[in-house]
Amino acid sequence: MNRYIAILAAGVALLITTLALAAPTRTSGEVRRIDTAGGKITIKHGAISNLNLPPMTLVFHVSDPAMLESVQPGDQVRFYAEKIDGQYTITSLEK
Repeated sequence: MNRYIAILAAGVALLITTLALAAPTRTSGEVRRIDTAGGKITIKHGAISNLNLPPMTLVFHVSDPAMLESVQPGDQVRFYAEKIDGQYTITSLEK
């Protein structure tokens, strides 16, 4: 019986760790380009742990195109990104 409890506890710990790693993390970066018509923004960013991405420059979709109205190329931003429908998508963006 103790063996089953140990296996169950290990499974729960693994699940909690997986969920914690998958949660969006706030990342900083610099806006490089904005494509308002396409609903996209290019950002040079630091590592994004929940997406397993190293620092790089990447084109993101935005969940709300209105986010693009408040930023310009060269702005330093903080954002949350997730993979939604197979696309890297910014769900929150602020200067």
